[in-house]
Amino acid sequence: MDLGLRGKSVIVAASSEGIARAAAERFAAEGARLAICSRDGEKLNKAANEIRILYGSEVLEEAIDVTDAAAVQGFVDHAAERLGGVDVCVTNAGGPPAKMFLETTGEEWKRAVELNLMSIVHFARAVVPYMQRNKWGRIVTITSVSVRQPVYDLVYSNTVRAGVMGLVKSLSNEFGKDGITVNNVAPGFTATERLKELAAKRAKAAGVNENDYLERMGADAALGRVGKPEEVADAIVWLASERASYITGQTLLVDGGLYKGL
Repeated sequence: MDLGLRGKSVIVAASSEGIARAAAERFAAEGARLAICSRDGEKLNKAANEIRILYGSEVLEEAIDVTDAAAVQGFVDHAAERLGGVDVCVTNAGGPPAKMFLETTGEEWKRAVELNLMSIVHFARAVVPYMQRNKWGRIVTITSVSVRQPVYDLVYSNTVRAGVMGLVKSLSNEFGKDGITVNNVAPGFTATERLKELAAKRAKAAGVNENDYLERMGADAALGRVGKPEEVADAIVWLASERASYITGQTLLVDGGLYKGL
């Protein structure tokens, strides 16, 4: 199936590893031109070089902090200049620490908002004008199943990511007239470094083996396992494609049936 992404200019944020890295590879496989960023310059350069070798893709990489509005704007402008505009933007950022409410701090709340909400605001503000010029664009946010079903000990994520849903809906309503769709992908438990850290903390508290706890987490999903980053990446790429042209303002759960609501 031709997804219509060949030659498109695609930004994937925080993509040195995990789900966003898998998405960057999927876009490259579709023939897109890439701009990727991450705070960790060493991991980022390694990812960019591997994508170039595997797919022969054009890749611009830049080490930035996605909570820095000026840095995000500069990165987007560099990407637009190098790649000839911005067609697709996938926003992403690391998750806040796992905490119960009474363990939280004011500084961590501010950081969670900056990281998981304001970073998306920064990217949207930077990319929308480029998309308006072409009357075509795709913004895809990556959040969590917590936007539908709060996750134990992730109070920062449960709270802040709900705000992202308000932003996604608002942007989709405002910029649909410009041919821009805005959607969200919400992964369940997915085999990333973030999940391993979460499982290690919970396993230690429960006095059980980390691998056993990971299996227990996967068992909560209808499919009985944790997801693969590539499985979430496929959903991201599809929402960014021509095949999803009449879908906007939506959240697509990629959670193996973890969410039990209707």
